[in-house]
Amino acid sequence: MYSLLFTKLFRGESLETIAESTRQLGFDGVDLLIRRGHQVEPDAPELILDAVRRLQTEGLTVPMATTDITDPVLHTPERIFATCAEAGIGQIRLGYWKYDPGTRYVAGVDAARRDLDGLAKVAARADVKIVVQLHGGTLHGSGVQTAALLEGHDPAVVGAYPDPGNQVVQDGREDWRLTFDVLSPWLSCVGVKNGGWFPGELYPSGQRHWRSDWFGLPDGMVPWDDIIDHLITSGYDGPLSFHSHYEVPFAQVLEQTGLDLKFIRRQLAAHATTELERATV
Repeated sequence: MYSLLFTKLFRGESLETIAESTRQLGFDGVDLLIRRGHQVEPDAPELILDAVRRLQTEGLTVPMATTDITDPVLHTPERIFATCAEAGIGQIRLGYWKYDPGTRYVAGVDAARRDLDGLAKVAARADVKIVVQLHGGTLHGSGVQTAALLEGHDPAVVGAYPDPGNQVVQDGREDWRLTFDVLSPWLSCVGVKNGGWFPGELYPSGQRHWRSDWFGLPDGMVPWDDIIDHLITSGYDGPLSFHSHYEVPFAQVLEQTGLDLKFIRRQLAAHATTELERATV
């Protein structure tokens, strides 16, 4: 497994800041966000090559990019996919197919699958893999929902991107073992963050409302020690994309992100030590 830092937290910062900060924190590479208002915008895909070269000067890899693409016609993905391939970016995260109660689930999934079929053809021509992240408010919030969307798609072209933190803080909650089990044929990336819930206001009706927030990796509801152990024992060797959504000053975000990376590396080291001890018994 290798660690990538998702660049969403660097909105308003320079590529130089991204490169230097990511290297100093100790990440292996970058999950490059291609979105309006960020360093690389979808209307200027030629900037992808420049961004990747700049990041590589700091010894970072850029094996993955994140986009908002969901429509094979409206979003004209050909240039973005082809430029990513040219830059050595092998995986591209897509956008979200939102759940609309007015449209209903079956109609929404049918439309999303048609979009995914079209995007898969473009991705295959460009020789890149497209991946679908588990996210709240979508038709792919849980592992079971995402598997229904991906069913029938070639795992070499279309992949799954579980995100246990999203499942805890948003909707899509299910046993994490079920998530990884049902998505195992397509498993391509794992989103890394943590969060939890706490009681909020008591409404006049007497109903207690609850609130969620993002926490450091050791402190939230996602059992990352168990998940890392599962990923190792199941042979997963792909990217871990760290998402730092902390609503605190930028310097503090970087500090917490560094602590998150150290926590995961401790879990990896502990597993390696345990395996070594078993081998020597």
